[in-house]
Amino acid sequence: MVPARMKRLHSLFAACVTSCLLLLVVAPLALASAPNGGQGTYGEADDKVVTNAGFIVIAFFPALILLLSLLQWRLDKRRDARKAARKRRMTSADWSGGW
Repeated sequence: MVPARMKRLHSLFAACVTSCLLLLVVAPLALASAPNGGQGTYGEADDKVVTNAGFIVIAFFPALILLLSLLQWRLDKRRDARKAARKRRMTSADWSGGW
């Protein structure tokens, strides 16, 4: 069992190393062959574009934290309700005993 697991990990590691090396070799070629002088798909990045992108990033992270916190709060509330229901079931006379 252990040799098969080690073989699988070894092949996974070899695939990751090969992929990383391939990306390191190919990425500079892809970046150097830009026909528009490195301007990008949006266009020229002047001060207004950079400032607006910064504001978007600044607004995104607090919004993400808020949404994930609300999700965690709802999941905790659900878990606590399930635990309370289980506790009530265990102490209920209907569920104690057998037939």
